[in-house]
Amino acid sequence: VVAGCAAPAPAAEAPAEEAAVEEAATEEPAAEAGGEAGEASGELPMVDPLEVTGDIVTAGSSTVFPLSEAMAERFIDEGYSGQITVDSIGSGAGFQRFCESGETDVSNASRAIKDSEVEQCAAIERTPIEFRVGTDAIAVTVSPENDWLSEGVTMEELAFIFSADYTNWSDVNPDWPAEPIQRFTPGTDSGTFDFFIEEVMAPVYGDEAEAKFLGAQNLQLSEDDNVLVQGIAGSKNGIGFFGYAYYLENEDTLVVLSLDGVTADDAAVDSGDYPLARPLFLYSDAGIISNKPQVGSFLNFYLTYVNEEVQRVGYFPASADALNEARAKLAEALAQ
Repeated sequence: VVAGCAAPAPAAEAPAEEAAVEEAATEEPAAEAGGEAGEASGELPMVDPLEVTGDIVTAGSSTVFPLSEAMAERFIDEGYSGQITVDSIGSGAGFQRFCESGETDVSNASRAIKDSEVEQCAAIERTPIEFRVGTDAIAVTVSPENDWLSEGVTMEELAFIFSADYTNWSDVNPDWPAEPIQRFTPGTDSGTFDFFIEEVMAPVYGDEAEAKFLGAQNLQLSEDDNVLVQGIAGSKNGIGFFGYAYYLENEDTLVVLSLDGVTADDAAVDSGDYPLARPLFLYSDAGIISNKPQVGSFLNFYLTYVNEEVQRVGYFPASADALNEARAKLAEALAQ
């Protein structure tokens, strides 16, 4: 994706918008956007990338990055001649750029925005609008040399593996090797890190979940998922996790584990049976969309064609209801 740093125009004050995490969607677009926004289906007016000018700046989640990169490349391939930036810096760092410094037009996130971040956005007159664009299944992976986790792990075992209370594999299970666990994980700015702490560590350790995780020995943190892939693949005792797309890119050098006996696939992720399935989001603001029409056009293009790209990249589609809700929100923002 073409890189560059175009500063966004100042955002006009936008009406209040809830940053809801739930897929439930009864909201309808307030008005037609460009004359063709379907109220029930969340349809949007067609966008011709050849007619779109002006720069677009996005940043955030390393998990959402491959999807946003693919959508940006398709936007360019179909005629957009402006400059579009997609930076992979982690969800938390992405929200800092969007809500504190106001440097970006779109924030990519693998977790929902926090109340504190919404307040930071309000301080610079931005009201984040949440757009659900897909679903990820966090892949927990090991080296092909690992021959003791072939049956997968339970969620409780996974919490122990990443806890400061356990140093060797045999500390978790006496049938496993008496060798140090090598841990490779996303950094603390990552939405993947936040999700893992909440879904894996907190059920076992409660308020001590993050401290137990960060206190573990042989822990390498990185916001670059490719660094994690290399570390896990290069160590028989390595284990780590990241978005499913990075596993698929490296499935010849990694083994993905089942969790509680469930393997990530379309059916398990869609039903919620896979324990580490999670939503993927974009965030923007009505003022930005108004002041920079190219941002609205890109978001329109993204939401129109994302299901043609999401599985090719390595993720899973959002439900029809969630995607229609996102389209309806954008139609409402475009109409303001």
